[in-house]
Amino acid sequence: MRTNEGGGGGEPLLVLRRKRRGDPARIEELRAAGTPLEVVPGWSHPATIHALARLCRQFRPDVLVAHGFSEHLWGRYAGLLAGVPHLVHVEHNTRERYTRWRLAQTRWLAARTSRIVGCSEGVRQVLLGMGMPPDRTIAIPNGIRLDPFADADAHPLPGRVPGIVMVARYSRQKDHATLLKALALLGERGLRPPLLLAGGGKALHRAPVERLAARLGLEGQVRFLGVARNVPELLKTHRIAVLSTHYEGMPLALIEGMAAGCAVVGSAVPGVREVVHDGEDGLLVPEADPAALADALERLLRDDALASRLGRAARALALREYGREHMNARYEALFLELAAQPSPRG
Repeated sequence: MRTNEGGGGGEPLLVLRRKRRGDPARIEELRAAGTPLEVVPGWSHPATIHALARLCRQFRPDVLVAHGFSEHLWGRYAGLLAGVPHLVHVEHNTRERYTRWRLAQTRWLAARTSRIVGCSEGVRQVLLGMGMPPDRTIAIPNGIRLDPFADADAHPLPGRVPGIVMVARYSRQKDHATLLKALALLGERGLRPPLLLAGGGKALHRAPVERLAARLGLEGQVRFLGVARNVPELLKTHRIAVLSTHYEGMPLALIEGMAAGCAVVGSAVPGVREVVHDGEDGLLVPEADPAALADALERLLRDDALASRLGRAARALALREYGREHMNARYEALFLELAAQPSPRG
Protein backbone atom coordinates (compact mmCIF):
# COMPACT_ATOMS: atom_id res chain seq x y z
CA MET A 1 0.00 0.00 0.00
CA ARG A 2 0.92 3.67 -0.38
CA THR A 3 -0.76 5.10 2.69
CA ASN A 4 -2.10 8.48 3.79
CA GLU A 5 -2.54 7.81 7.51
CA GLY A 6 -2.32 11.05 9.42
CA GLY A 7 -2.80 13.17 6.32
CA GLY A 8 0.90 13.42 5.43
CA GLY A 9 2.78 12.25 2.39
CA GLY A 10 2.38 8.72 1.17
CA GLU A 11 4.31 5.98 2.95
CA PRO A 12 4.55 2.28 2.04
CA LEU A 13 2.99 -0.47 4.15
CA LEU A 14 3.73 -4.13 3.50
CA VAL A 15 0.85 -6.52 4.24
CA LEU A 16 1.54 -10.25 4.33
CA ARG A 17 -1.03 -13.03 4.35
CA ARG A 18 -0.26 -15.63 7.00
CA LYS A 19 0.22 -19.15 5.60
CA ARG A 20 0.83 -22.51 7.20
CA ARG A 21 4.36 -22.64 5.83
CA GLY A 22 5.21 -19.03 6.50
CA ASP A 23 8.65 -17.91 7.66
CA PRO A 24 8.34 -16.20 11.08
CA ALA A 25 12.07 -15.44 11.04
CA ARG A 26 11.68 -13.53 7.78
CA ILE A 27 8.82 -11.49 9.24
CA GLU A 28 10.94 -10.55 12.25
CA GLU A 29 13.85 -9.74 9.94
CA LEU A 30 11.65 -7.31 8.00
CA ARG A 31 10.40 -5.69 11.20
CA ALA A 32 13.93 -5.38 12.56
CA ALA A 33 14.91 -3.62 9.34
CA GLY A 34 12.19 -1.03 9.99
CA THR A 35 9.77 -2.21 7.30
CA PRO A 36 6.20 -1.08 8.13
CA LEU A 37 4.45 -4.44 8.24
CA GLU A 38 1.07 -5.97 9.04
CA VAL A 39 0.08 -9.65 8.89
CA VAL A 40 -3.49 -10.64 8.02
CA PRO A 41 -5.03 -14.08 8.59
CA GLY A 42 -4.92 -16.64 5.81
CA TRP A 43 -7.13 -19.41 7.17
CA SER A 44 -10.00 -18.33 4.90
CA HIS A 45 -10.46 -15.94 2.00
CA PRO A 46 -13.26 -13.95 3.73
CA ALA A 47 -11.04 -13.53 6.80
CA THR A 48 -8.24 -12.19 4.63
CA ILE A 49 -10.57 -9.79 2.81
CA HIS A 50 -12.14 -8.54 6.05
CA ALA A 51 -8.79 -7.93 7.78
CA LEU A 52 -7.27 -6.22 4.76
CA ALA A 53 -10.32 -4.01 4.23
CA ARG A 54 -10.02 -2.94 7.88
CA LEU A 55 -6.37 -2.00 7.32
CA CYS A 56 -7.31 -0.07 4.19
CA ARG A 57 -9.87 1.96 6.12
CA GLN A 58 -7.28 2.63 8.83
CA PHE A 59 -4.38 3.64 6.59
CA ARG A 60 -6.37 5.07 3.64
CA PRO A 61 -3.92 4.13 0.86
CA ASP A 62 -3.86 5.88 -2.50
CA VAL A 63 -2.69 2.65 -4.14
CA LEU A 64 -3.14 -0.98 -3.12
CA VAL A 65 -0.82 -3.46 -4.82
CA ALA A 66 -2.08 -7.05 -4.79
CA HIS A 67 0.76 -9.39 -5.71
CA GLY A 68 0.58 -13.00 -6.78
CA PHE A 69 -2.05 -15.70 -7.20
CA SER A 70 -4.51 -15.87 -5.56
CA GLU A 71 -3.74 -12.96 -3.25
CA HIS A 72 -4.42 -10.50 -6.07
CA LEU A 73 -8.10 -11.52 -5.92
CA TRP A 74 -8.61 -11.13 -2.17
CA GLY A 75 -6.51 -7.97 -2.02
CA ARG A 76 -8.52 -6.22 -4.70
CA TYR A 77 -11.86 -7.28 -3.21
CA ALA A 78 -10.70 -5.69 0.05
CA GLY A 79 -9.60 -2.56 -1.78
CA LEU A 80 -12.98 -2.24 -3.47
CA LEU A 81 -14.82 -2.68 -0.18
CA ALA A 82 -12.67 -0.01 1.47
CA GLY A 83 -12.86 2.42 -1.45
CA VAL A 84 -9.13 2.47 -2.25
CA PRO A 85 -8.76 4.80 -5.27
CA HIS A 86 -6.28 2.70 -7.25
CA LEU A 87 -5.75 -1.05 -7.40
CA VAL A 88 -2.69 -2.67 -8.98
CA HIS A 89 -2.52 -6.39 -9.78
CA VAL A 90 0.99 -7.87 -10.09
CA GLU A 91 1.35 -11.29 -11.73
CA HIS A 92 4.66 -13.06 -11.23
CA ASN A 93 4.44 -16.26 -13.27
CA THR A 94 3.40 -17.51 -16.69
CA ARG A 95 1.34 -20.38 -15.29
CA GLU A 96 -1.04 -20.22 -12.36
CA ARG A 97 -3.91 -22.34 -11.08
CA TYR A 98 -6.71 -20.42 -12.80
CA THR A 99 -10.01 -22.26 -12.79
CA ARG A 100 -12.84 -20.87 -14.90
CA TRP A 101 -14.30 -19.25 -11.79
CA ARG A 102 -11.00 -17.66 -10.75
CA LEU A 103 -10.42 -16.42 -14.29
CA ALA A 104 -13.91 -14.90 -14.37
CA GLN A 105 -13.18 -13.10 -11.10
CA THR A 106 -9.84 -11.86 -12.44
CA ARG A 107 -11.50 -10.42 -15.55
CA TRP A 108 -14.23 -8.76 -13.48
CA LEU A 109 -11.64 -7.21 -11.19
CA ALA A 110 -9.49 -6.13 -14.15
CA ALA A 111 -12.21 -3.70 -15.22
CA ARG A 112 -11.85 -2.06 -11.80
CA THR A 113 -8.04 -2.12 -11.64
CA SER A 114 -5.82 0.82 -12.60
CA ARG A 115 -2.82 -1.23 -13.75
CA ILE A 116 -2.04 -4.90 -14.29
CA VAL A 117 1.68 -5.60 -14.12
CA GLY A 118 3.57 -8.62 -15.40
CA CYS A 119 7.01 -9.19 -13.88
CA SER A 120 8.30 -9.80 -17.42
CA GLU A 121 7.12 -9.29 -20.98
CA GLY A 122 6.39 -13.02 -21.13
CA VAL A 123 4.00 -12.69 -18.20
CA ARG A 124 2.41 -9.63 -19.81
CA GLN A 125 1.73 -11.62 -22.96
CA VAL A 126 0.08 -14.37 -20.90
CA LEU A 127 -2.09 -11.76 -19.16
CA LEU A 128 -3.19 -10.34 -22.51
CA GLY A 129 -4.07 -13.87 -23.62
CA MET A 130 -6.25 -14.16 -20.51
CA GLY A 131 -8.26 -11.15 -21.62
CA MET A 132 -6.64 -8.40 -19.56
CA PRO A 133 -7.08 -4.86 -20.99
CA PRO A 134 -4.09 -4.02 -23.26
CA ASP A 135 -4.14 -0.30 -22.40
CA ARG A 136 -3.63 -1.01 -18.68
CA THR A 137 -1.47 -4.14 -18.80
CA ILE A 138 2.26 -3.43 -18.61
CA ALA A 139 5.55 -5.18 -17.86
CA ILE A 140 7.95 -4.14 -15.12
CA PRO A 141 10.83 -6.65 -14.99
CA ASN A 142 11.82 -7.85 -11.55
CA GLY A 143 15.31 -7.04 -10.31
CA ILE A 144 17.83 -8.31 -7.78
CA ARG A 145 20.14 -6.87 -5.15
CA LEU A 146 23.47 -6.35 -6.87
CA ASP A 147 25.63 -5.50 -3.84
CA PRO A 148 26.29 -9.18 -2.88
CA PHE A 149 27.96 -9.57 -6.28
CA ALA A 150 30.07 -6.41 -6.23
CA ASP A 151 33.32 -8.37 -5.88
CA ALA A 152 32.53 -11.00 -8.53
CA ASP A 153 35.29 -9.67 -10.78
CA ALA A 154 37.79 -10.76 -8.12
CA HIS A 155 36.83 -14.36 -9.00
CA PRO A 156 37.84 -14.86 -12.66
CA LEU A 157 36.06 -17.82 -14.20
CA PRO A 158 39.14 -19.97 -14.97
CA GLY A 159 40.10 -19.93 -11.28
CA ARG A 160 36.69 -21.09 -10.05
CA VAL A 161 35.52 -24.58 -9.20
CA PRO A 162 34.60 -26.23 -12.54
CA GLY A 163 31.19 -27.06 -11.16
CA ILE A 164 27.50 -26.31 -11.61
CA VAL A 165 25.07 -24.52 -9.29
CA MET A 166 21.28 -24.54 -9.59
CA VAL A 167 19.28 -22.43 -7.16
CA ALA A 168 15.63 -23.45 -7.23
CA ARG A 169 13.00 -24.71 -4.85
CA TYR A 170 11.68 -28.22 -5.32
CA SER A 171 8.30 -27.91 -7.04
CA ARG A 172 6.39 -28.98 -10.12
CA GLN A 173 7.66 -25.84 -11.84
CA LYS A 174 11.37 -26.60 -11.54
CA ASP A 175 12.98 -29.37 -13.56
CA HIS A 176 15.77 -30.86 -11.47
CA ALA A 177 15.22 -34.23 -13.15
CA THR A 178 16.38 -33.03 -16.57
CA LEU A 179 19.55 -31.58 -15.03
CA LEU A 180 20.35 -34.86 -13.26
CA LYS A 181 19.83 -36.82 -16.47
CA ALA A 182 22.11 -34.39 -18.29
CA LEU A 183 24.73 -34.90 -15.59
CA ALA A 184 24.55 -38.65 -16.12
CA LEU A 185 25.07 -38.14 -19.86
CA LEU A 186 28.13 -36.01 -19.13
CA GLY A 187 29.53 -38.90 -17.11
CA GLU A 188 29.30 -41.10 -20.19
CA ARG A 189 31.44 -38.49 -21.97
CA GLY A 190 34.11 -38.51 -19.28
CA LEU A 191 32.95 -35.37 -17.45
CA ARG A 192 31.92 -35.47 -13.78
CA PRO A 193 31.50 -31.87 -12.60
CA PRO A 194 30.18 -31.34 -9.07
CA LEU A 195 26.58 -30.14 -8.88
CA LEU A 196 25.25 -28.06 -6.01
CA LEU A 197 21.46 -27.90 -5.63
CA ALA A 198 20.37 -25.04 -3.37
CA GLY A 199 16.74 -24.49 -2.47
CA GLY A 200 13.89 -25.48 -0.22
CA GLY A 201 10.50 -26.88 -1.07
CA LYS A 202 8.28 -29.73 -0.04
CA ALA A 203 9.68 -33.19 0.64
CA LEU A 204 7.02 -34.42 -1.78
CA HIS A 205 9.00 -32.82 -4.61
CA ARG A 206 12.53 -33.17 -3.24
CA ALA A 207 12.39 -36.92 -2.51
CA PRO A 208 11.94 -38.00 -6.17
CA VAL A 209 14.94 -35.87 -7.14
CA GLU A 210 17.07 -37.53 -4.47
CA ARG A 211 15.92 -40.98 -5.59
CA LEU A 212 16.73 -40.15 -9.21
CA ALA A 213 20.23 -39.01 -8.26
CA ALA A 214 20.79 -42.32 -6.46
CA ARG A 215 19.39 -44.34 -9.36
CA LEU A 216 21.72 -42.55 -11.79
CA GLY A 217 24.72 -43.16 -9.55
CA LEU A 218 25.29 -39.47 -8.84
CA GLU A 219 25.32 -39.52 -5.02
CA GLY A 220 28.98 -38.51 -4.74
CA GLN A 221 28.63 -35.84 -7.39
CA VAL A 222 25.45 -34.04 -6.31
CA ARG A 223 25.09 -32.10 -3.06
CA PHE A 224 21.61 -31.26 -1.78
CA LEU A 225 22.19 -28.06 0.21
CA GLY A 226 18.62 -27.21 1.17
CA VAL A 227 17.95 -23.54 1.84
CA ALA A 228 21.36 -21.90 1.48
CA ARG A 229 22.19 -18.51 3.01
CA ASN A 230 25.44 -18.19 1.06
CA VAL A 231 24.11 -18.34 -2.50
CA PRO A 232 26.17 -15.35 -3.75
CA GLU A 233 29.37 -17.00 -2.51
CA LEU A 234 28.44 -20.30 -4.13
CA LEU A 235 27.81 -18.58 -7.44
CA LYS A 236 30.96 -16.44 -7.33
CA THR A 237 33.16 -19.49 -6.74
CA HIS A 238 31.64 -21.82 -9.38
CA ARG A 239 31.78 -21.53 -13.14
CA ILE A 240 28.28 -22.47 -14.31
CA ALA A 241 24.78 -21.54 -13.14
CA VAL A 242 21.82 -23.49 -14.52
CA LEU A 243 18.08 -23.03 -14.40
CA SER A 244 16.28 -26.11 -15.64
CA THR A 245 12.60 -25.27 -15.45
CA HIS A 246 9.22 -25.87 -17.06
CA TYR A 247 8.03 -22.26 -16.85
CA GLU A 248 9.12 -18.93 -15.35
CA GLY A 249 7.95 -15.42 -14.76
CA MET A 250 11.31 -13.70 -14.32
CA PRO A 251 14.23 -16.04 -13.47
CA LEU A 252 15.83 -14.14 -10.59
CA ALA A 253 18.04 -17.06 -9.55
CA LEU A 254 19.52 -17.16 -13.04
CA ILE A 255 20.00 -13.38 -13.02
CA GLU A 256 21.95 -13.77 -9.76
CA GLY A 257 24.17 -16.29 -11.56
CA MET A 258 24.70 -13.73 -14.30
CA ALA A 259 25.54 -11.00 -11.79
CA ALA A 260 28.07 -13.38 -10.24
CA GLY A 261 29.80 -13.72 -13.62
CA CYS A 262 28.85 -17.36 -14.13
CA ALA A 263 28.36 -18.87 -17.55
CA VAL A 264 24.62 -19.54 -17.51
CA VAL A 265 22.39 -22.14 -19.13
CA GLY A 266 18.61 -21.87 -19.03
CA SER A 267 15.54 -23.62 -20.36
CA ALA A 268 14.16 -21.73 -23.36
CA VAL A 269 10.83 -20.78 -21.78
CA PRO A 270 9.18 -17.33 -21.51
CA GLY A 271 10.94 -15.23 -18.92
CA VAL A 272 14.25 -17.02 -19.37
CA ARG A 273 14.26 -16.19 -23.09
CA GLU A 274 13.95 -12.49 -22.21
CA VAL A 275 17.01 -12.56 -20.00
CA VAL A 276 19.39 -14.94 -21.79
CA HIS A 277 20.37 -14.24 -25.38
CA ASP A 278 21.64 -17.53 -26.74
CA GLY A 279 25.32 -17.43 -27.61
CA GLU A 280 25.71 -13.82 -26.47
CA ASP A 281 25.44 -13.92 -22.68
CA GLY A 282 24.45 -17.52 -22.02
CA LEU A 283 23.08 -20.66 -23.59
CA LEU A 284 19.44 -21.66 -24.06
CA VAL A 285 18.27 -25.26 -24.38
CA PRO A 286 14.85 -26.75 -25.10
CA GLU A 287 12.72 -27.45 -22.06
CA ALA A 288 12.99 -30.99 -20.63
CA ASP A 289 15.75 -32.07 -23.05
CA PRO A 290 18.58 -33.79 -21.13
CA ALA A 291 20.72 -34.35 -24.24
CA ALA A 292 20.58 -30.67 -25.25
CA LEU A 293 21.38 -29.59 -21.70
CA ALA A 294 24.30 -32.02 -21.55
CA ASP A 295 25.60 -30.62 -24.85
CA ALA A 296 25.46 -27.05 -23.55
CA LEU A 297 27.17 -27.95 -20.29
CA GLU A 298 29.87 -29.88 -22.14
CA ARG A 299 30.61 -26.84 -24.31
CA LEU A 300 31.13 -24.69 -21.23
CA LEU A 301 33.15 -27.29 -19.35
CA ARG A 302 35.52 -27.93 -22.25
CA ASP A 303 35.85 -24.38 -23.60
CA ASP A 304 37.17 -21.96 -20.97
CA ALA A 305 37.28 -19.08 -23.45
CA LEU A 306 33.60 -19.49 -24.33
CA ALA A 307 32.57 -19.80 -20.69
CA SER A 308 34.57 -16.71 -19.74
CA ARG A 309 33.17 -14.65 -22.62
CA LEU A 310 29.58 -15.58 -21.80
CA GLY A 311 30.17 -14.99 -18.09
CA ARG A 312 31.52 -11.49 -18.68
CA ALA A 313 28.64 -10.60 -20.99
CA ALA A 314 26.09 -12.02 -18.54
CA ARG A 315 27.50 -10.00 -15.66
CA ALA A 316 27.52 -6.80 -17.71
CA LEU A 317 23.87 -7.34 -18.69
CA ALA A 318 22.77 -8.05 -15.11
CA LEU A 319 24.54 -4.96 -13.78
CA ARG A 320 23.13 -2.78 -16.56
CA GLU A 321 19.49 -3.87 -16.59
CA TYR A 322 18.49 -6.02 -13.64
CA GLY A 323 19.43 -4.13 -10.50
CA ARG A 324 16.57 -3.74 -8.06
CA GLU A 325 16.87 0.04 -8.27
CA HIS A 326 15.60 -0.06 -11.88
CA MET A 327 12.53 -2.03 -10.83
CA ASN A 328 11.95 0.21 -7.80
CA ALA A 329 12.14 3.35 -9.92
CA ARG A 330 9.54 2.06 -12.37
CA TYR A 331 7.14 1.03 -9.60
CA GLU A 332 7.62 4.34 -7.82
CA ALA A 333 6.88 6.24 -11.01
CA LEU A 334 3.75 4.14 -11.54
CA PHE A 335 2.47 4.70 -8.00
CA LEU A 336 3.10 8.45 -8.13
CA GLU A 337 1.36 8.66 -11.50
CA LEU A 338 -1.70 6.83 -10.17
CA ALA A 339 -1.80 8.75 -6.89
CA ALA A 340 -2.01 12.01 -8.84
CA GLN A 341 -5.02 10.79 -10.83
CA PRO A 342 -8.66 10.39 -9.84
CA SER A 343 -9.89 6.86 -9.36
CA PRO A 344 -11.09 5.25 -12.60
CA ARG A 345 -14.14 4.11 -10.64
CA GLY A 346 -15.19 7.67 -9.90
